[in-house]
Amino acid sequence: MTTPATSFQIGAEVVCSDGVCGDLIRVVFDPVKRQVTHLSVEPKGRAGLAKLVPVTLAGEDAAGLQLSCTRAEFDRLPEAEETQFLPGDEQSGYPAGQVLMWPYYGLGMGGVGGVVAAPITYDKVPLGETTVRKGEQVQATDGAIGSVRGLVIDPADHKVTHVLLDEGHLWGHKRVSIPISKVVSAQDGIHVSLSKADIQALPEVSLADLTG
Repeated sequence: MTTPATSFQIGAEVVCSDGVCGDLIRVVFDPVKRQVTHLSVEPKGRAGLAKLVPVTLAGEDAAGLQLSCTRAEFDRLPEAEETQFLPGDEQSGYPAGQVLMWPYYGLGMGGVGGVVAAPITYDKVPLGETTVRKGEQVQATDGAIGSVRGLVIDPADHKVTHVLLDEGHLWGHKRVSIPISKVVSAQDGIHVSLSKADIQALPEVSLADLTG
């Protein structure tokens, strides 16, 4: 009997063993092995505080995306994002963009002193891996064709089998799946070895078609 595939729809609600813990905002995968390694899950109402969840904790059942940990254990997982501060000028002697520092408060000044800084948030991704976000552009051989909705994986080895794509415009879009063998790059969007016409000819799919 074939084990049903698992779909990681970006934006889906994620549930721990003792209740809802957040929403799936990104999927982290190894582009060489074509294997999902982590999920970035953001707690409800706590933007910028996402956790990096090993994919080995994740599964799918009739209730949706499930984690085999409690909410307390989820809270102890490493952060998926890091916020630093980027100086807004070159007073430090370095070009803007090359130095990161926290703002500080001058003694007795009642306000921020020194360099004015802007918060910059980075994804914390294991070396050599990359992330897939909802809405990321999919590029056919002859131009943009749609946006990423999620990934489908084989739960036995966590290898990606398909990319879920919302193809077309708001007034005539459909969801299709592209075999991972057709993905040639995941840098600056998903690039595939299919033309727009090839993708437009693919049949519309539902999650039931892929996950059985």
